[in-house]
Amino acid sequence: MTDPANEPAEPTGLARPVDAPDPVRLVVVDDEPLVRQGLSLILGAEDDLEIVGEAADGDEALRIVRATRPHVVCMDVRMPGIDGIRATELLLHLPEPPKVLVVTTFEHDQHVHDALLTGASGFLLKRATRPEMVRAVRTIAHGTSLLFPDAVRDLLRPSARTARHDGPPLTERETEVLAHLARGETNAEIAAELFLGVETVRTHVGNLLAKLGARDRTQAVVIAYRTGLVDPRAS
Repeated sequence: MTDPANEPAEPTGLARPVDAPDPVRLVVVDDEPLVRQGLSLILGAEDDLEIVGEAADGDEALRIVRATRPHVVCMDVRMPGIDGIRATELLLHLPEPPKVLVVTTFEHDQHVHDALLTGASGFLLKRATRPEMVRAVRTIAHGTSLLFPDAVRDLLRPSARTARHDGPPLTERETEVLAHLARGETNAEIAAELFLGVETVRTHVGNLLAKLGARDRTQAVVIAYRTGLVDPRAS
């Protein structure tokens, strides 16, 4: 799985990343057959995305993920039995956990909030367009930026400053980079803003993830909001 600290060049729009891993393996989880099949058809039509399994609930998702080892799971949250929140938590405890993209009907759903706190890497609205769906999966898979940063900030604002950062202290430069991560900027954009090389930014991002104990950029920002390292009102 791609390490965000050593990510490929940031893709834009629907363009396929030139040096991205090929293909990105996907599992689609939704209890509605039409939604599940629709997502699979849309995403599977891209030559750098491969659907390796579908599941109708969290329990089936766990079995399929263990068997297929996908890079990304597109996860509905409201399902019978093991719902998407619990399934996300269980998936992220696997030895080689996939990234989880929550697929939801409502942007400000409490379930999305809970999924992000659990460790989901971002979320996608079911009414999204085909280009938005493809872009969301690629963003999650390659760790190039924070998905929908404004909505993430708004969702997490009520739970901000509920913990303390007790890990290694961040340097002044790392704190600056973290603030830019929270705005959803790519490494190239951060480099331009701070007059740094892209490789230097990648190193800072890798150090940040290690110090915060974060799997990816989204979880780093969640932790930053909850510990007060970044003020969601200012990001």
